[in-house]
Formats: sequence, structure tokens, C-alpha cells
Amino acid sequence: MRKADGDGGSTNVIVNLRESFAARRPSKLSVAVPCHNEEAVLPEFHRRMSAACRQAVGEDYEIVLVNDGSADGTWKRIAELTETDPHVLGVDLTRNFGHQAALTCALTICEGERIFMLDADLQDPPELLGSMMAAMNEGADVVYGKRVSRAGETQPKKVSAKVFYWLLRRLIDFEIPSDTGDFRLMSRRVLDALLSMPESNRYIRGMVSWVGFRQVPIEYDRQSRYAGKSSYTFGKMVSFALDAITAFSVRPLRLGLYAGTGLLGLSWLGILYSLISLISGRAVPGWTSLIVAVMFLGGAQIFMLGILGEYVSRTFIQTKGRPLYLVSELAGTARRALPDAVPIAGKTGSVSV
Repeated sequence: MRKADGDGGSTNVIVNLRESFAARRPSKLSVAVPCHNEEAVLPEFHRRMSAACRQAVGEDYEIVLVNDGSADGTWKRIAELTETDPHVLGVDLTRNFGHQAALTCALTICEGERIFMLDADLQDPPELLGSMMAAMNEGADVVYGKRVSRAGETQPKKVSAKVFYWLLRRLIDFEIPSDTGDFRLMSRRVLDALLSMPESNRYIRGMVSWVGFRQVPIEYDRQSRYAGKSSYTFGKMVSFALDAITAFSVRPLRLGLYAGTGLLGLSWLGILYSLISLISGRAVPGWTSLIVAVMFLGGAQIFMLGILGEYVSRTFIQTKGRPLYLVSELAGTARRALPDAVPIAGKTGSVSV
């Protein structure tokens, strides 16, 4: 461990973390796992995931656990696992950057020939790794889990998921399979293509679908969380849905064109009605019709401004060029050079590896 202080703090931290990977070698299989408040489930996840990896590839694997600013003892638990298992690499982010950013961090560090993505909550069974490996042996580049059932999820969440996928399919020009998550196995060339995409607002399952290659599903029954509570609030789900739609479709912007065309047609009908009323000597309807028209047009304008704002805000975030995440600490046996794409916090103080 080195101390990073004074004017050279940033350089020392970066050198310290990058040198810790100097002896790493590529593995046959990498497992990418974002973790947020998963202290209670990590021991069982590690046991089951390790057993599945050994059954699939023997000892030639690595498990990359990324702590995404957990409020509990998740990082301490990860550090303990790295002390007892040389296959585990722990990464601690400086704060909570979000699920997709933490997953991107794990994927960037992974160097396996095949990359297995899943969450640590054990809703998606690690034991499906063997079946996914077999499907990839038959020529698939991506093998993704397709949920047949969703245990432990409320009816409103199930309905909202169906509505979201229904809407998404009608807004984009390529297929994103419904009832899927980030639970999947990818080949190295798919991961390289994925990591070449610089989006700040990431919808990884959509990005994987976008890159193409041969992708096949494996159906399974999704289980309830092994322990703890989901930190995915309704607000986060809405934000995630907006990221998905704005990342892959400009059709919402065209709503303004369609609505404007329709309103233009209605306005001509209104003008025609007013002229007929004037010629026939009948009084033009008064303030009620006027208020209704103003409220309708005002609501349509505000709605379109909101859609424009979503796209403009994402463009603003992208142009700033900030990293998706910052790494604070590493734990575990190092097996290769830390990729330059991994941003490391350059704050003064000591960093443990």
C-alpha cells in the first residue's frame, strides 16, 4: 500500500492501483457482479457462484464484485471474501453511481474469454451458468436468461414491466427481448463491442441487443431475493425506463410533428366553423370553447417540452465527458494490468489494495 498525499496524490493513487494488477492473466471465465447493500447475501452468493464456476471451467475463473456505495457492510464482506478466495477481486466505488455504472465498472475490469453478468441477490440462479456455457459452445455469442415467472414481485411491478417492454418494442428499430434483465453470458467480442459504446446514460441489456451477433435465450423461473430488500425504487425504475427509451429511439420527438399536424387540421376545422357561424349570423361560442382550446394546446406544448428536455439533458450529460464512476479501493489477488478505461479517484490519503 502506498500513501497518496501532497501534489502527487492523484499520480500515486493511480500507480498504486494499476501496479496491483500487474501480474494478472486472462481467465477463461469472468463473473461481473454489481453489489449494493448485499452484506447478508454475499456469503451464499459466493458459495453458489464459486460452485457453478468450478463445475463449468474448473479453477480458471475470476469473480469481480463491485461495491456501489453500499450503506451496510458490503465492502467489508467483499474484502473478507478476497482474503479467503484468490478468484475474487473486489472494487469499491467512491459513492453510489447506480447499477448500470457499477456493472460497467465490473465489465471493464473483466478479462475472461466469456463474461457472466448477474446481480448478487440470487434472484437469478448462478447454476444456469452451465447451461449457458453449453449454448455458447454451440455457437451463440450471447446467452440471456428469459424469465418465465417472477417470484416475490408485486403485481403492479409485473404489469409495469409488461407495459414498458410493450412500449419499448414499438419505439425502437431492433428487438430487445421482453422479460429479460442483465442476467446473461457474453463472448469477449461482444463485450469489446459493448465497451466501445461511450453512452453516459446506459441501458446495458439494450446495448447488448443492439450490437447484434447470435443471441439465444434460456428460460428460467426468477426467485425471490435471498436476503435483504431491493433498493430499486419506483422513481429509479421510471428513470431507467426513460434512459432505455431515449437511448435507442427518437420517435418520442416525432410526437411533436404528429401532434402538430393533427392540431393544424383541427384548427382549420375551427376556422371553417367560425366562418360558417359568422356568415349564418350565429354567435361564435364563447369563453368555454376558448379555455378548452388553450388548455389543450398548452398541455400539448408542455408535454413536448418535457420530452425535449429529456433528450437535451442527456445530451448535456454526455458532452461533459465525466467518467461513469470512480474507483476508491481494490481488494484481492491481482492478475493483470488495470485497464486505462477504469477511472480512479485521485484524492489524497491512503488506498488499500
